[in-house]
Amino acid sequence: MEKADIGLIGLAVMGQNLALNINDHGFRLAVFNRTTSKVDDFINGSASGTKIIGTHSIEEFVNTLESPRRILLMVKAGAVVDHFIELLLPHLQTGDIIMDGGNSLYTDTTRRVNALAEQGIIYLGTGISGGEEGARNGPSIMPGGNKKGWRQVKDLLQGISAKVNGEPCCDWIGEEGAGHYVKMVHNGIEYGDMQLICEAYQFLREGLSLSVDEIADIFSQWNAGELNSYLIEITSHILRVKDADGAPLVDKILDTAGQKGTGKWTAINSLELGIPLTLIGEAVFARFLSALKAERVKAAKVLSGPDTRFDYSPEDKDNYINAVKDALYASKIISYTQGYMLMREAANAYKWNLNYGGIALMWRGGCIIRSQFLDSIKQAYSKNPKLESLLLDDFFQQAIAASQSGWRKTVARAVESGIPVPGFAAALTFYDGYRMASVPANLLQAQRDYFGAHTFERIDQPRGQFFHHEWTNED
Repeated sequence: MEKADIGLIGLAVMGQNLALNINDHGFRLAVFNRTTSKVDDFINGSASGTKIIGTHSIEEFVNTLESPRRILLMVKAGAVVDHFIELLLPHLQTGDIIMDGGNSLYTDTTRRVNALAEQGIIYLGTGISGGEEGARNGPSIMPGGNKKGWRQVKDLLQGISAKVNGEPCCDWIGEEGAGHYVKMVHNGIEYGDMQLICEAYQFLREGLSLSVDEIADIFSQWNAGELNSYLIEITSHILRVKDADGAPLVDKILDTAGQKGTGKWTAINSLELGIPLTLIGEAVFARFLSALKAERVKAAKVLSGPDTRFDYSPEDKDNYINAVKDALYASKIISYTQGYMLMREAANAYKWNLNYGGIALMWRGGCIIRSQFLDSIKQAYSKNPKLESLLLDDFFQQAIAASQSGWRKTVARAVESGIPVPGFAAALTFYDGYRMASVPANLLQAQRDYFGAHTFERIDQPRGQFFHHEWTNED
């Protein structure tokens, strides 16, 4: 029997679509699933007529693979990954490769890379983005871990990945858990993008009293310009879908948002590394707040606030729509600025060598945050690979300057009207703080020194010298 080039474990929707993608690109594939009946269903169903090999035990699965074995895990992050590694190990040989294509926490990946290296097994944490469609037709793939394995999987991963202008949206990210880390930040930015789009939608719907169909048209128009992106595109599609009674389906969906943890991990890591990831943090908190549905219903009956719908003249309609567009664009710039600041600090802290422009290229196709916008990020890092912040690049400075008036108008009007815009506001507050040469942290340091003798530095003395003042001895 002809051996398989690669094996895949986990036949949920993502796993099945990746398997079909791998088969389409000429690789012979073996599959296994813990519930073995799912293997038969797949082989006799959507994989019928392909060369995909179904197996019914770990031993059979491993023995079907060409050596050195290449195994892709598409299973739930956490303990399940460790479980399958333990099942595989007795059947593997030195030089075999395990790739984890799930949303694993990067620290778990680092642990697995190091532990398996001691046993001669090459482990790669391989972030994959694109959902069901991307898995089937070409996702963005972010591999990291033990670089000894990259040469042996490069043809496979780049072959099945999305392509933009002929370039694969897949390249080596870095050591240890770097691949899953970059995927985590991608997902955090995804949280931010989705939250900003929802805030724009609510402002247009609640503040301007526009119909869902009108807003769908607006998003379609926006998608033809600098906001061109997958998420803007699908939002315009979503808003056009009608339920059986002819009403917009979006109005029938319960307003409680779910999550799988990657956005939360990004926010937690920003606290650990001391990076002000305010917009993504607010996006995570907004999902938490949405989950408090019963409390919000009670609060809506008793808590006072302004009427979200405000009066405006017909000639002001386009002005407000353009202002919301500006707020969305400027806030998006801040979201990516913060995400790249976090990756820069992680590279310093964890001794990774990240290619920031290359990461932008990998995100241009296949993934959820793919957009025209990413070309500008690539250009910024091509001009200056050591760029401290996107806000210090000429293109983004000019983009913020052009959008700033509408951004401020949107946030101010939203606050006056009681429309929650935590993403827009957090982005604007960060921008204003970042552009300040002086902030009131001097007073904060004085307070800390007053009650806790935590000391402070002085502007008239060299950095690194610390002082304490006896505040209570003042007359």
